[in-house]
Amino acid sequence: MKAVEYPIGIFDSGIGGLTVAGAMKKVLPHESFIYFGDTAHLPYGEKSSESIRHYAAKIVSFLVAKKCKMIVIACNTASAHAFKIVQDVAGPKIPVINVIDPVAEYTAKNYHNCAIGVIGTKGTIQSRVYVNRIEKMNKSLKVVSNATPLLAPMIEEGFYNNSISQTIINNYLSKKSFSGIDALILGCTHYPLIKKEVDKYYQKRIEIIDSAAVVAQTVKQLLEEKNLANATVSKNKHRFYVSDYTDSFEQSTRIFFDEKIDLLEARIWDQP
Repeated sequence: MKAVEYPIGIFDSGIGGLTVAGAMKKVLPHESFIYFGDTAHLPYGEKSSESIRHYAAKIVSFLVAKKCKMIVIACNTASAHAFKIVQDVAGPKIPVINVIDPVAEYTAKNYHNCAIGVIGTKGTIQSRVYVNRIEKMNKSLKVVSNATPLLAPMIEEGFYNNSISQTIINNYLSKKSFSGIDALILGCTHYPLIKKEVDKYYQKRIEIIDSAAVVAQTVKQLLEEKNLANATVSKNKHRFYVSDYTDSFEQSTRIFFDEKIDLLEARIWDQP
């Protein structure tokens, strides 16, 4: 098999990264994906940096063994804490994309002399990775961030696009530090599913930056630059793995990927 025909590896702590996989499916119809959700250890937002790096290294070893031609870290917390170890494990021949840098670059390029808001998990926000990277790229920008720890579990339980979820979202977004922002970054891969509700709060006055869509375009561009894009429809099917299978998780995948998915369990933690 030619290198261009190999799959793209995508991983997250659980289900949220399927929003990235779904966005990639739309712009890369010729490619096949191998997705790994580390359901045995979710959520990463509450884990230590050392633990996240350990989990990420194991997962990437699994994806490399599956002959993935590119690795996408579809998790903001893992992107913030484990990008370097993922690059090391993947090796110099396999490009690695995280979900933070493309969004930071997009924001720094398209906004000037204004304020940018970021919402995400505790782990992502406490790392200050968005603040540091965006303000370093564009010193005219002021980045303010707030942790929104209830949103990811709320979304995973199917509570969104209703009055309960709108109330919780409104409470987070009404914080004084967010007054006057010109754009808001959805700094968690779960959050594209509540984009309409966030938009409703702001009444479409500001841009809501969807990391999944931005990352998908970056993957497409890098595949073309590296001559790794598949010119014909892949003969390989998308494959989806989890580290701990549950029926409820499989049922929830339709929400995130917009189609039914058959999940396979891969207990990579039992391997040496």
